[in-house]
Amino acid sequence: GNARPICVFDTLRRYLEYRGMKVTFVQNFTDIDDKIIRRANEEHSDYLTVSRRYIEEYKTDAEGLNVRPATVHPLATENIDEILSMVSSLVQKGYAYPAPNGDVYFRTGKDREYGKLSHQPLDDLKSGARIAVGEQKEDPLDFALWKGAKPGEPSWPSPWGRGRPGWHIECSAMARRYLGRTIDIHCGGQDLIFPHHENEIAQSECCNGVPFARYWMHNGYINVDNRKMSKSLGNFFTVRDVAQKYGYEPIRFLMLSAHYRSPINYNEEVMGQCRASLERLYNCRGNLGFLLAHAKPGEREGEKAVRRRLETYQDKFIEAMEDDLNTADALSALFDLAKDINSSLTAETAPSKELCAFALGLFGELAGVLGLLYAKSGATADAEIERLIAER
Repeated sequence: GNARPICVFDTLRRYLEYRGMKVTFVQNFTDIDDKIIRRANEEHSDYLTVSRRYIEEYKTDAEGLNVRPATVHPLATENIDEILSMVSSLVQKGYAYPAPNGDVYFRTGKDREYGKLSHQPLDDLKSGARIAVGEQKEDPLDFALWKGAKPGEPSWPSPWGRGRPGWHIECSAMARRYLGRTIDIHCGGQDLIFPHHENEIAQSECCNGVPFARYWMHNGYINVDNRKMSKSLGNFFTVRDVAQKYGYEPIRFLMLSAHYRSPINYNEEVMGQCRASLERLYNCRGNLGFLLAHAKPGEREGEKAVRRRLETYQDKFIEAMEDDLNTADALSALFDLAKDINSSLTAETAPSKELCAFALGLFGELAGVLGLLYAKSGATADAEIERLIAER
């Protein structure tokens, strides 16, 4: 499931850069939270060892999926001062309160806009909230900004005693430090809308006094044989599991084969189709490379019309991506381009070197925006395509 957001939003970044925008892409790593501490205790290890291992595992999978490194990959534990600054500000403004046990909670009742992202009335949210044993909240919906130290857990000094940050405030603090008080686009899975993203908005806007994010993009779930992927259902697969069977690139293709907000269905048949679809694209590129290597210079009569026709697929590609990042339709445009190339540029039609170079550059350019056609390539072919794209 984690492969979907990183593939989709890597594609968003690629597209924005393709359209000439300068993108600062921040992807934080949560290296301290309840789950990490629990796993460290189970393994008789420490949180640093566990979190670093998971980060390295992520990097391996991200590289396999052709996901570019973010501009910044901040760690929560490297931003404790920024976190404490935000928590202190919220306490001073009355949006947060310290509890006798050293916890500091956000006062949701004071934020009149709480629930605006998930579009849930406060009363409905409260009806499902509970106060766990040991928590000292004023309201069941309040959430921890800072957690008082417990035996055997890592902790840092604070105005309220030693403790560690809550999950939600970590993300807000790192966003403010690296992107400013208002960020352009915030991305994530639909499962994070409530409570995580709702809480990010609340604590950021109450602290900073300005909107937290201009746009939100939430990717849909992955289903397995039309059932939601879940550990409890026993149908949970890691990226590594699937990659060992099919390779990484078919996974990336699958993640882009539907609109990012729609669910995706995973099964063996679908993965076989993804592999076959990629093979069609590779065949088109291979044929073009062969034609280019054997073509003669000098554009022939009628080839300008072919160029103009091929460019219409670029227009369709851009139109699809401009329509709320519709990668499914963008893929359709890429396959339509491949089909036209396969029928128009053949050994029989003997296209000129100029037309072959144009077609190969255009094809590689659009595939590159989607982060595809990276798994099977020779260094010479790669260099030629990069040169042609640069010339375009």
